[in-house]
Amino acid sequence: MLAHALPFDSASPQPTLAALPETPGIFALFGADPKAEPYLARTANLRRRLKRFLDAKPTQGKRLRLTERVARIEYTATGSDFESALALYAATRQAFGERARKRLHLYAPYFLCMTVKNRYPRVYVTNTVTKAGAASLYGPFPSRAAAERFCDEALNLFQLRRCHPDLDPDPTFPGCVYSEMKMCLAPCFQGCTDERYAEEAAAVEAFLATRGRSLIEQLGKERAAASEELDFEKAAAVHARIQKVEAVAALASEAARPLAELRAILVQPAQTAIQSDDQSGRVALFELNAGVLAGPVFYDTLGMRLHNEQSGSSSLYTHPYALEAVPLQESPPPAEAASVAVGKSKRLSNERPRDLLEQRLTEAVAHLGQMRSETRADTQTVADHLSLFSRWYFRPEAKRIGEAIFYGSGEPLPSKAILRAISRVFRSTLTAAAETAASTPTITPPETTAG
Repeated sequence: MLAHALPFDSASPQPTLAALPETPGIFALFGADPKAEPYLARTANLRRRLKRFLDAKPTQGKRLRLTERVARIEYTATGSDFESALALYAATRQAFGERARKRLHLYAPYFLCMTVKNRYPRVYVTNTVTKAGAASLYGPFPSRAAAERFCDEALNLFQLRRCHPDLDPDPTFPGCVYSEMKMCLAPCFQGCTDERYAEEAAAVEAFLATRGRSLIEQLGKERAAASEELDFEKAAAVHARIQKVEAVAALASEAARPLAELRAILVQPAQTAIQSDDQSGRVALFELNAGVLAGPVFYDTLGMRLHNEQSGSSSLYTHPYALEAVPLQESPPPAEAASVAVGKSKRLSNERPRDLLEQRLTEAVAHLGQMRSETRADTQTVADHLSLFSRWYFRPEAKRIGEAIFYGSGEPLPSKAILRAISRVFRSTLTAAAETAASTPTITPPETTAG
């Protein structure tokens, strides 16, 4: 089930416990009965946690002791809390099937759903995730309250209906308070034509899909036209409306997108990320595509000059690049001069250091796509993966480790942004390792005197 397996002898547990790494990871404890369900959990230190469970020394209190019941230990070392959560979900799904969601307390995040197939579309908040309705779901949001607030503020900018029942227009219907305040086109008593309501619904759909950018661009053109006509009062009014739209758009995070177009590359620290010799290593990349997570794929940072944000925008270190070794050799013979010159020009034009980093990234993303295609993307998997992603992404920034780079389905891969995120995450890994090494006390042997 997991990456490594160790036999466990309750009479002599110390050799097995000593073989466990002191790293974060997930573990599974199996009994002698092959039909018994395993015990699955994650921890920040595999050896320390399993010593508490499986140490043969008699202990007092109600501490859980499984020494006499365990026959095999399996574990997988991980590099981040997000990787541990995803690995634990995969193992729990494999061991317990449909019960994995309940055991891990996974709840689908909240979205805004637009009933585009209805004669008179409306927007409402839901946490029901279906593959068929992925194009009409916008989110995710950190909570139901956040989704409802954004929904109410966004609908205040338009005249879309807010009532729930399917409408059968009746001219004798008195309407509601929203129609009286001119906040609804009132299709319930034929206050507008079906074509006019469809235009309003299309505007709301574009607003949700672009997180307000469509309405801001439209108002920006109106403001520019009013300024050209020297109608400054109208331009000021339109400018005030733009500020209101921007305030509403700020209520939605960068992750709030149509679920069918929700794509991101997640950069996380990797296990054994640092090599002590040259401080090179790797980071773990994950992909979120339409609610399905794939990964990890490890990106090698060997030869990368790390991004330095403190250097200023004019520095050479504003973007990470690879260092290329220049061999020391004598001048080539005349017969070989032409071929070396051609090779040198080709290397400078086609094999620049920055292209090397982007080539690694392209290969890693292609591998992620292959892993995603092998994942069973049923409704439960999509909802569970979105829950795992939301738990990580909507944490306070001080507690969230790693970064996410979002991009649309029709947009090219933002290689530069991802490489900068890789550099920042790996630099933070180096900083954390240096702080850990500095805080670890060193024991020096006592001095001895001769004789």
